[in-house]
Amino acid sequence: MEKYEVPSGVRVGHIHLKVSNLNRALSFYQGVLGFEITQYYGQSAVFLSAGGYHHHIGLNIWESPDGPAPPMGTTGLYHVAFLYPTRRDLAKVLKQLQAKGVTLDGAADHGVSQALYLRDPDGNGVELYWDRPKSEWPLDAKGNLEMTTLSLDLADLISQA
Repeated sequence: MEKYEVPSGVRVGHIHLKVSNLNRALSFYQGVLGFEITQYYGQSAVFLSAGGYHHHIGLNIWESPDGPAPPMGTTGLYHVAFLYPTRRDLAKVLKQLQAKGVTLDGAADHGVSQALYLRDPDGNGVELYWDRPKSEWPLDAKGNLEMTTLSLDLADLISQA
């Protein structure tokens, strides 16, 4: 039997998160990160997008109204990552996060990308990142990808905003 390989054009289309409070989650995903509402699904779910797509994010309280965040040390979502088209766009969202008083969990230069890490109101990990052009990705002596986790210079990044 031939090994199945996922087609190279496959992309993550959207995420759908269980949240404890829909309005609080909207305050973050719409009010802080700037995603636009495309549809409410009754009073228990909402869909948001960037740039008019039907939805990049689904939020619901179907199984989790007023529920606690999952405890550390358990399985589940580590983080969701949103890819920004330019470094300037990443700088602009950093400026927005600072203006809204959002605390970062961390910031890293991975060689292939620059990333900001934070948590949504339900404790879900969120990564906001920009990819360097593939021609600039770090490679080892054999030509294999060699990602890193170095400190990201936030002052330099925000100067791009």
